[in-house]
Amino acid sequence: MGCFHTPHGVVETPRFMPVGTLANVKTLTPDQLQATGAQMVLANTYHLHLQPGEAIVAKAGGLHQFMQWPGPILTDSGGFQVFSLSEMRTISEVGVTFRSPRDGQMIELSPERSIAIQNALGADVIMAFDECPPYPASRDHVVTAVERTYRWLERCIEAHQRADQALFGIVQGGIYPELRQMAAQQLVEFDLPGYAIGGVSVGEPAALIEKIVQATAPMLPIHKPRYLMGVGTYREMAQAIAAGVDLFDCVIPTRLARHANALVRGDRWNLKNAKFREDFRPIDETCPCYTCCHFSRAYISHLVRSQELLGYTLLTIHNITELVRFTQAIRQAILNRTFQQAFGHWL
Repeated sequence: MGCFHTPHGVVETPRFMPVGTLANVKTLTPDQLQATGAQMVLANTYHLHLQPGEAIVAKAGGLHQFMQWPGPILTDSGGFQVFSLSEMRTISEVGVTFRSPRDGQMIELSPERSIAIQNALGADVIMAFDECPPYPASRDHVVTAVERTYRWLERCIEAHQRADQALFGIVQGGIYPELRQMAAQQLVEFDLPGYAIGGVSVGEPAALIEKIVQATAPMLPIHKPRYLMGVGTYREMAQAIAAGVDLFDCVIPTRLARHANALVRGDRWNLKNAKFREDFRPIDETCPCYTCCHFSRAYISHLVRSQELLGYTLLTIHNITELVRFTQAIRQAILNRTFQQAFGHWL
């Protein structure tokens, strides 16, 4: 727990960060996003390179000016696409070659290229280019990915040109605790501004995610931000915070909203269900978000049944607020020394 200072403001940790892959958190304006309590948002290097291109973003004055978000921004390196687009890419020591899903053209992304794109985008935090192994993967495969991630980090550090951007390294190692610990020890030697735990939530069971985080987080410096990538459920975040993690991101709140689902105290409610058609209460009577202060379950059920875009916006506002409030509440419980009492049932 702490405060992470960036050129565009302070992030109070632990904190959930909404994902805005294409310089936009889906269906929300920046004002609506700010009202959820979000302090830091994500954007993606690979996707912004494809559209509109980092040169256009830089010409606009950088991501903050381009998307009109006043707070801190973090850009992923494109390393996750090494995993998610496995059928369209080739990995070598130089980097990764992708076939563009837009027009079929070949795209080369190396550590140097990823950093150059992120330098042009201008986020407060940029991520090192890494190789994210799939699950399941053999130990030999994961060893190769860990060793390559280390070598790529050296190249990222050499290529990084902007002192106003914090470069975070990413710990890989699959489901092998000894590889995670080895990778963490290697990365800590670089004395970076922050560190991420990557390669989780890629298909492995929840119990393995917990095991990975518990083995890795304590190996990272306590006085620097520790970021668990791609995780955003109540239980996973509570367990990770107990292990020492500070930051989280996940597409869960926006993706669920687009499928008519509301997050309510860790549960998922489908507003298309018949029981909500005549339910005139707010989604959550304890929630202070714009959606819960103004609209009923019945109205939102009507909107999503009618495929009205406002329904998805209102659910996104609520869902992001829900996850931000959860991490805020844990922060307060830590300050009050009541974390185990208040959140122990999630552990």
